[in-house]
Amino acid sequence: MKNLSLQDQLLKAGLTNDNKIKQVRAEKRKQTKKLNKNKVAVVDEAKQLAQEAKTKQIEKDKALNEQRNKEAEKKHIANQIIQLIELNKLPKDQEADIAYNFTDQNKVKVIYVSEDIRNKIIAGRLAVVKAKLSYEVVAVEVANKIKQRNESVVIVLFSEQADAIEDDEYQGYEIPDDLMW
Repeated sequence: MKNLSLQDQLLKAGLTNDNKIKQVRAEKRKQTKKLNKNKVAVVDEAKQLAQEAKTKQIEKDKALNEQRNKEAEKKHIANQIIQLIELNKLPKDQEADIAYNFTDQNKVKVIYVSEDIRNKIIAGRLAVVKAKLSYEVVAVEVANKIKQRNESVVIVLFSEQADAIEDDEYQGYEIPDDLMW
């Protein structure tokens, strides 16, 4: 016998007939079609799950990048503040003997300044800012630039406008010349 298929061999032996062979072939075709349809559905499901995982990963990466960018921006601003303070701080006077008291986070702090610097701080022409571990005196313009970046670094900043407003409140009242204190 030549290489005959099992169906042909059974047909030749008379154990089956053409109708049964056709019936078996039709059933086999139906099963393969069914399997192919199921495989397509499984493949689509797998693709969908992969796509969902990919989108979740992209969202997660975006959130991490955004967080990193915010942290980098904070560091950049902190470096700008440090640079502004270092470049514009007034030199410390070794002969400064007047203690200037101020509060920082509900704690009284002291820096020693000269009479001229103390008067300028009170007048609102100089300000006290917090550098890493110390306090420095800078010009009001620099303090305003620092305040735009981070308000908590500027410790003492008197505005000249507040003094002007206080003076204006009593301008309407004349002080009598004969008033004795």
